Amino acid sequence: MSTEREEPAEIQVSRNPLTRGLWLSLGLTFVALGSVGIVIPGLPTTPFMLLAAACFARSSERFYSWVITNPIFGAQVVRYRAGHGLRPSIKLLGSTLASLFIGYAVLFGISAEQNKLRALVAAFGVFGVWFILSRPTDRGED
Repeated sequence: MSTEREEPAEIQVSRNPLTRGLWLSLGLTFVALGSVGIVIPGLPTTPFMLLAAACFARSSERFYSWVITNPIFGAQVVRYRAGHGLRPSIKLLGSTLASLFIGYAVLFGISAEQNKLRALVAAFGVFGVWFILSRPTDRGED
């Protein structure tokens, strides 16, 4: 990976205070989930921070700056927002964990009587895994 600092994607903070507040709340939720991922093995941090950065880009320059300058995950967020994609290890971990959790929910977590809910959760799970795998792969080349 390059040691040069790449220019992050442009941010557009919403002018509407209600919309800005909703984006900020969502961003803080993703930061909380990502922070848990730092200390809990197996829970990915970077995807949540990517979502947080996208939310903060619409709500708070200060929080957006905090995400992209963070020494733990900031460089990956900047590379993703600059169009480089996700590292293969993040794609593998994210798609594997999503498959495991969705599979468990469909097979064991949702009762057999709720077939429509099972099908809906399975469909969302397949879409989520496809989405992760369809993102560009960052091989560290510039």
